[in-house]
Amino acid sequence: MADHRTRVTKMLIRRAFTELLRQKPIQKISIKELCVAAGIHRGTFYTHYTDIYDLLRKMEEEMLHDLQQALQPLLDPHTKEPTPLEITTGIFQCLKDNADLCTVTLGPYGDKEFAARLIQIGQERCVESYRKLFLQATPKQLEYYYAFVSAGCIGLLEKWLAEGMTASAEEIAATAEAIMMYGIGSLRPERPGGAILP
Repeated sequence: MADHRTRVTKMLIRRAFTELLRQKPIQKISIKELCVAAGIHRGTFYTHYTDIYDLLRKMEEEMLHDLQQALQPLLDPHTKEPTPLEITTGIFQCLKDNADLCTVTLGPYGDKEFAARLIQIGQERCVESYRKLFLQATPKQLEYYYAFVSAGCIGLLEKWLAEGMTASAEEIAATAEAIMMYGIGSLRPERPGGAILP
């Protein structure tokens, strides 16, 4: 019962915090207004967090943990080699599960360093996968390629968020993968594999 109460309280705090972050930078958010928005007492907030920055840090740590967990089965040496599509789907599913934090991270008051950390995690996993697919590619080519496609994936994520994430993570991952593999050719109906969303 206590665990359930704690989860509900943290959910209320998180919801109120992300809503406030959409409107103003973290430096302008007071614990008093956060507690009012969440419908809790200040003492309840301090039971779980030391301050606003501790709240943000713990939310980001939870999301990074979720992302690592989503990718872990794909990287288990005892399972078959994951496809880039499977890796991309795992990443987008984690982003969908943390849509509120993604929205503020990519917004005008977001934590750009955190976004960079997410990209770094994806880079380590995806570059390794592409290295095995494209044996002739140099490390520098793979780095440039990932820099290009990760920026595109952020744009795709922003579009997905703006549309309310109505498409599934699998659909967005397939779209991203088709663009990464075939570029403008992905728009041709005869293109093999993948799927561009209508």
